[in-house]
Amino acid sequence: MKVMAQLAMVMNLDKCIGCHTCSVTCKQAWTNRSGTEYVWFNNVETRPGVGYPRTYEDQERWRGGWMRDKKGRLRLRDGGRISKLLRIFANPKLPSIGDYYEPWTYDYENLTSAPLGDTFPTAAPRSQISGEPMKIEWGVNWDDNLAGSTETLRDDPVLKKVSDEVKLQLEETFMFYLPRICEHCLNPSCVASCPSGAMYKRSEDGIVLVDQDRCRGWRMCVSGCPYKKVYFNHKTGKAEKCTMCYPRMEIGLPTICSETCVGRLRYLGLMLYDADRVLEAASVERDTDLYQAQCRVFLDPNDPTVIAAARAEGISDEWIQAAQRSPIYALINKYKVALPLHPEYRTMPMVWYIPPLSPVVNAVSRDGHDGEDLGNLFGALEALRIPMQYLAELFTAGDTATVEQVLRRLAAMRSYMRDINLGRETQPHIPHSVGMTEEEIYEMYRLLAIAKYEERYVIPTAYAPQARDLEQMAGCSLDGDGGPGMYEDGPVPVSVEAFHAMRPRSQVNLLTWNGQDVPSEMFPQEQKQ
Repeated sequence: MKVMAQLAMVMNLDKCIGCHTCSVTCKQAWTNRSGTEYVWFNNVETRPGVGYPRTYEDQERWRGGWMRDKKGRLRLRDGGRISKLLRIFANPKLPSIGDYYEPWTYDYENLTSAPLGDTFPTAAPRSQISGEPMKIEWGVNWDDNLAGSTETLRDDPVLKKVSDEVKLQLEETFMFYLPRICEHCLNPSCVASCPSGAMYKRSEDGIVLVDQDRCRGWRMCVSGCPYKKVYFNHKTGKAEKCTMCYPRMEIGLPTICSETCVGRLRYLGLMLYDADRVLEAASVERDTDLYQAQCRVFLDPNDPTVIAAARAEGISDEWIQAAQRSPIYALINKYKVALPLHPEYRTMPMVWYIPPLSPVVNAVSRDGHDGEDLGNLFGALEALRIPMQYLAELFTAGDTATVEQVLRRLAAMRSYMRDINLGRETQPHIPHSVGMTEEEIYEMYRLLAIAKYEERYVIPTAYAPQARDLEQMAGCSLDGDGGPGMYEDGPVPVSVEAFHAMRPRSQVNLLTWNGQDVPSEMFPQEQKQ
């Protein structure tokens, strides 16, 4: 047993309102350089929908992720070394700018410089690539809220896997939002696809990064990633991707998308796993067994054997304690309500999702019934097989039984907590019907509904003795043209917002203020004349 640590995320889709605040703040912090106009490390998709880039889930077309051969061995779907060498200078398995979208701006100057006339001047869209006037035909959230669904839904790769009845009725019964970032997989196909070795997975916390100095722009990582969360910066000729905001995480701050999330739907924490069992789990024969296989890879951080093995691998007691308090472990292995996105890609993703129950509740309430009654909810889950098929294709490789079990637990939690909120006697048979105790279902409710900041984000810090010194650093290479560069020497600089807050000494960044010490800049003294 080789114990390793992995920083992971869980998102509660019941809470996502599709406001795109996470996307905007991520883009402002990480992709505000030339060449990244079309890059969205974090995007929010409406489901059903074709996603971003368009139809990224169609692996018959894009050839991302892993596949299991007849001998039970994992092979890159995009081909091995020889195949990559033959097309290293011309890689056809790449989304085009049309699959992303041609970035544009508006001709604002025309508003002020247009000659006098009878009509008001307009700010027409102009391409940020060619500078020429253009017609906007696609965008990163073009099918937001099922906009234009009659034209786009037929191209949804997940919808093509379910029945014709689903295709006709799904839009009327079910819609939800799916935020996406890099999965920071345990078995990343992007790392295996990189010919230059620029893509790597950090051994200390499992975050997948790109060494900008070693990247040669082959773009095989873009092809290899089945989630299409690796982007190519045409200005620098380098690959870029979500960094899990590691400068923030190393000083105990959550990712910028988590920090600014309006619905508070994101959870961050540490998972301990057995690295020796990752390949075995990713190689199981049936796709529907991949979810359970990955759960078995995760280790119980309270097990004395695991603790001893973790210490032997150099994992500190602080990190072990963080793993014991991790909301990620609780949601995945204890309460069993979080599921991986597309486990059939066999990359062992580490950004998991709690499937949405709200559309089921709304469907019951819409017919005039009690939307939180246990009998009504369980009956609706049986009746509304349509959305369950779709959810199963997203999170369990088509296994509807697992999705149903998760939804039943979420439904039981709602019904059980309603009695408490109304001051009535609890019904112990409700949690027992889904294999949980009353204490467990109440703890799950607290974590999902009213968890405090420190309960949602349990992040062990790196460079703890130097944390205060890091905030005083005078330089940050994140501002350079090379983008979010990876560092070879010295400590990793502090988060971008803390860095910028420290440069002008007359400002105070309340986002990173510890709430205890009073900075001298908070109440500036009047300057004497």
